[in-house]
Amino acid sequence: MTENGNVMFAEDVHKSFGRLEVLKGISLTVKNGERVCIIGASGSGKSTFLRCINHLEKIDSGRIEVNGHLIGYREDKGRIVEDTENNIAKQRSEIGMVFQRFNLFPHMTALENVIEAPIRVRKISKAVAVKQGEALLARVGLADKRDVYPGKLSGGQQQRVAIARALAMRPALMLFDEPTSALDPEVIGEVLDVMKALAFDMGTTMIVVTHEMGFAREVADRVVMMDDGRIIEEGPPSHFFDNPREDRTKQFLSKIL
Repeated sequence: MTENGNVMFAEDVHKSFGRLEVLKGISLTVKNGERVCIIGASGSGKSTFLRCINHLEKIDSGRIEVNGHLIGYREDKGRIVEDTENNIAKQRSEIGMVFQRFNLFPHMTALENVIEAPIRVRKISKAVAVKQGEALLARVGLADKRDVYPGKLSGGQQQRVAIARALAMRPALMLFDEPTSALDPEVIGEVLDVMKALAFDMGTTMIVVTHEMGFAREVADRVVMMDDGRIIEEGPPSHFFDNPREDRTKQFLSKIL
């Protein structure tokens, strides 16, 4: 966290894939403990922006900082140049990310998935990692699944393991990229409940790309509407859902609420 309380700072971020400009000057600041939900139609650039925060996609221009550090880049004699893989890995350790697909290692148990990165990246002892990993699995309601492989877990259980795995690195910022979109309807609630607990019990700083408007209304401090690669409106849920300003926001909400 920086002196002004910012955990994530993005300024005039542009990203294109070939001739297709996906992000057209995104600027967003997220403060410590803040929960920001990003909504918008498919193709509006939401997931691409999230992937840029974690440097899974390289930005074309602008800057993104987490905890006051440039992500993926460093300043060299007044120019911004791409950083080394080593430094990028260290920067990423500050950011937890939960994907639409769970991306668990299929040959590792739930606990082994959770402790892998802390041991390899944070260099903590296996004994400490196991103790912390068991506590995290208990926190997401999966204490009894520690020795179970992903293939034997439901989609909701796999996503909860993925959340525990991201938390194991003790990140300053958690990113969620439509974490319930690949789940069966009956297990969506169990994942959202875990995310609510992170928000309310742990005070986790979160940026969540979601189509779950009930979750956004209940959990978000701020809702951000993206359309065609731009942020067109943002505000607290009360303003956003009850009195949106932009016609495009009204149109989008009328279709999904």
